[in-house]
Amino acid sequence: MYTEAFAHQYSFGNEDAVKPYTACAALANELGLGVNAGHDLSLDNIKFFKENIPGLLEVSIGHALISESLYLGVENVINMYLNKLK
Repeated sequence: MYTEAFAHQYSFGNEDAVKPYTACAALANELGLGVNAGHDLSLDNIKFFKENIPGLLEVSIGHALISESLYLGVENVINMYLNKLK
C-alpha cells in the first residue's frame, strides 16, 4: 500500500486517515494476499499504522530510516523502529 496520503493526514492529527488502509488490508487478508506498505512512514507514525493494519507483513522505511539516522545514529534508529513494530 502506498501510504503517503495516510502519513500526510496523520501529521495533522487525522487518525481517521488510516481507515481506508485498514479496510484494504482486511480485504487483502480475506483474499489471501500479503500486505506490505510504504512511503512517508516514519518513527512518528509507524506504530499507529502497524496497530491498525491487520496482517501487515512488511514496511518500506528506507528513506526515513536514513534521514533519521543522520540525527540519531543508524543503530539507534534501527532499534527505535524495531521497538515500534513489536
